[in-house]
Amino acid sequence: MADPLPADRFLAALLAEGVRVQEHDGWRTHNRNHKGAWGPVHGVIVHHTVSSGSDATVRICRDGYSGLPGPLCQGVITKDGTFHLIGHGRCNHAGGGDPDVLKAVQDESYSERPPVPNVGNTDGIDGNASFYGWECENLGDGKDPWTAAQLDTIERASAAVCRAHGWSAKSVIGHKEWSDDKSDPTFAMPGMRQRITARLAGVSTSPPQQEDIVTPDDIQKIAAAAAAATWNYQLPNVQPDGTRDGTKKAAFWWLVWQDVFQAQLMAAISDAKMTPDEVREALADGTLQVQLTVKAA
Repeated sequence: MADPLPADRFLAALLAEGVRVQEHDGWRTHNRNHKGAWGPVHGVIVHHTVSSGSDATVRICRDGYSGLPGPLCQGVITKDGTFHLIGHGRCNHAGGGDPDVLKAVQDESYSERPPVPNVGNTDGIDGNASFYGWECENLGDGKDPWTAAQLDTIERASAAVCRAHGWSAKSVIGHKEWSDDKSDPTFAMPGMRQRITARLAGVSTSPPQQEDIVTPDDIQKIAAAAAAATWNYQLPNVQPDGTRDGTKKAAFWWLVWQDVFQAQLMAAISDAKMTPDEVREALADGTLQVQLTVKAA
């Protein structure tokens, strides 16, 4: 049991843990405190958003939607590992949950997992008063990958709050562990609690896993999708004499230059070790640009 961290101390705790924070306008006073209690707090609940695209995800979590006003959490963790501070105070994230789970979190009395919840959002006790909430950008379909940067930030942000309050990693649970009608997040929480425990003890966490790194197969799929969507990848329009006259979009040249395009795209990102989702977003927003170089036949 603890009073919520004041806004400045909350921010300082995140920064001290090495969290990459982006502050959004008005976050210190953006809350639902007029609807109920905020505190005492007992832990952190981790969620997934069932959304894609960082800007859209942050906007939804900040503003909410019909029937569920924002903010929907204190922090949004996007695919690139950025922790977006959008609220401070009571937020619409936890909903109803199991009082036995709350007791186990308070006492930090469980082993690998808290007790299985037997009530849910509509018939459980208020969790918005008792938990910080991280909404994490993910489709929640079991196929959308969790990036290494994102998991690292979940670990760091959770450890920051635990360290500030003197809690162990058992104060960090998934929404699916709080409410019997939730399935988020899709990764295993015991493993995340192990990571948080190691961080709190000053032990280095594991490096990014190989499956989080872009492979040639990922590049083929990304490049094909880009061409099919006629995204604005500009390629040289090579004349018979070898001169270049303007450009044409990738969709027009895809069948001719696909192998070259994929190889050069892979080379452009190999050193960055970006995840597939990060590559798609970087291509879409223009932060990653590839100038395809080809030779006339």
